Amino acid sequence: MSLQLTGIHHLTAITANARENLRFYTQTLGMRLVKKTVNQDDTTAYHLFYADGEATPGTDLTFFDWPVNREARGTHSVSRTGLRVGSTQSVEWWAARLRELNVTIGDVIEIDGRMSLDFEDGEGQRFRLIDDGGLAPSHPWDRSPVPVEHQIKGLGPIVMSVPDITNTEIVLEHVMNMKKQRQYPSPDGNGAVHVFSMGEGGPAAELHVAVEPGLPTARQGAGAVHHVAFRAPDEAALHEWTARLLSFQLPSSGEVERFYFRSLYFREPNGILFEIATDGPGFAVDEPLETLGEGLSLPPFLEHKRAQIEARLKPLV
Repeated sequence: MSLQLTGIHHLTAITANARENLRFYTQTLGMRLVKKTVNQDDTTAYHLFYADGEATPGTDLTFFDWPVNREARGTHSVSRTGLRVGSTQSVEWWAARLRELNVTIGDVIEIDGRMSLDFEDGEGQRFRLIDDGGLAPSHPWDRSPVPVEHQIKGLGPIVMSVPDITNTEIVLEHVMNMKKQRQYPSPDGNGAVHVFSMGEGGPAAELHVAVEPGLPTARQGAGAVHHVAFRAPDEAALHEWTARLLSFQLPSSGEVERFYFRSLYFREPNGILFEIATDGPGFAVDEPLETLGEGLSLPPFLEHKRAQIEARLKPLV
């Protein structure tokens, strides 16, 4: 069997307001802060990880806190992040909740055969809540303000925008071993969206590529997505992916030790940053599952700088 990615691992976005970010994702969306750490390449910035109750791979929505201007939207970017819930009733429940909390939302409509609700956070970060048909397990957080049956289960599908799919499609199918499943009209009216799946498929393992040649090139900022990461089960699989990219002469970062997982970064032909990340060892490697995210966690290679790092971070609450 060919080397396979097993789904979406995490998605990392950008915020310019960590305090409001924490409030929105834990109180409005009811996700769990499972890791409060720093950007390992820029330790002046928080790196906040929100996930389900057990910090399961495939549920992590993460943010770099950088003092930047708002994103200029366009193509060559990840344009919308899917968040899965367990039923159409949950999508309707969320529409009522978000409307009541004055969150910017669209209408509940069917997109690609699934009941969906588009919404944005206060910085314009774009999301799509979708009914996953109860396909995936749920690991709710018992301290969430959102009832168990309506909690966000995880990520997917992820939508990215490109002006020309030709070379991107070659990389997705022939390098990354994704399967092209179907296409559907863009709900924005901008052409077709092509659906690629990984592993066993389903919404937790889909990448949707919107072809939008008429848009300007996006410029990253607050409200933008920095990169999307795909799941590799373990380090042995990641070593195989590293060798595979090399065999296709696709430039990459080489393997990077992130402590909570091991990573490999590269750009697809339209310049969007991809990461392949291992499922383990996970976020409970340095603090108990019960108290994840309550203190500032630093990987061992930054621990000796703790006092210096903490002095430069602004309080979150």
